[in-house]
Order: sequence, then C-alpha cells, then structure tokens
Amino acid sequence: MIIFLVGYMGCGKTSLGRKLARRLGCRFLDTDARIEELEGAEINDIFRYEGEDYFRKTERRVLEQIVEEGGNLVVSTGGGLPVWQDNMAYLNRMGETVYIRRPAVQIASRLSPYGRWKRPKLRGLEGDELVEFMTRDMATREPFYSQAKWIFDGAEMDDDHLLEEMISSMQKNG
Repeated sequence: MIIFLVGYMGCGKTSLGRKLARRLGCRFLDTDARIEELEGAEINDIFRYEGEDYFRKTERRVLEQIVEEGGNLVVSTGGGLPVWQDNMAYLNRMGETVYIRRPAVQIASRLSPYGRWKRPKLRGLEGDELVEFMTRDMATREPFYSQAKWIFDGAEMDDDHLLEEMISSMQKNG
C-alpha cells in the first residue's frame, strides 16, 4: 500500500509523513528529495536553470518510479505535483491520497526564512505579501487537492494532534 500526502508547500507533508511512516512501520519517501538526488541539484536550481516544465516532467517520472518500486510506503509529494496534468488522478489510482489542509497564515508562520528561500515561488516574499500570494495560489490548487480520498484540516492542530487524527480516522474507516 502506498499513502500519498498532498497539500501546499510547508503544510507538513514531510514532517508528518516521516512520523506516519514510522507509526505504520512503512518506508518514507519525499518526491522532492528523490528529484534532488536524481538531478544532483536543489529544486530551486532545477526551476531556475531548467524551468518548471522540465521539473514537472522529472517529478512525474520519479513518481512513476516510486510506484513501480512498490511496497508499503508513505510518500510526501511536492506541493505542485497534484496540479500538473493527470497527476492527482494517477495518485488516486495508485494508492491512498491524504490532503493536509492548512490555512496560508498558519503555513507562512511555519516556514523559516530558509524554508521560503528553497521554494522558488515563495522566494523574496514576506509578511502580508507572502500570505496573500499563498492564499491565491492555494485557491487554484484546492480543486486538485480536494480530490484526495482523505482530507484532514490541520488549521487548529499541531503536527502531533493532526497525526493522531489521521491514524485514528484511517484505521477506523479503512
């Protein structure tokens, strides 16, 4: 079984994914980390020098490789992965999808300056400008993210409480 975590950049997919995998006795993979390993470059450099289209094609190729490897996995996906072409439908066919929904203001407060710098679309944005950009961008992605089988609203929860909610709901409702 593969569990794919989707949601906006900085919502906690990687940190929650690691904890979820540990609790479920699964391996954890992060698509962005896998891309950086494959390409020998950071995501922001791939965006800058190769362009977003190249990055999205690489992202899909890595996603397909992960699915081929199989096994019991928790996979943290890049924030834009579900939006590109048929990726969300592909994720839903290949595993369980979990959308971690958090408001822009909460995500912005979670991101360190380095966290903003390493995300190409957020570089140079701060304060209200950051929250306004994220709110607009999240609205365009919501129709894709909301196709996930499981939707967890983490607006009022820290990561530990959200993790417990996810595990409890998924075990109870299969």
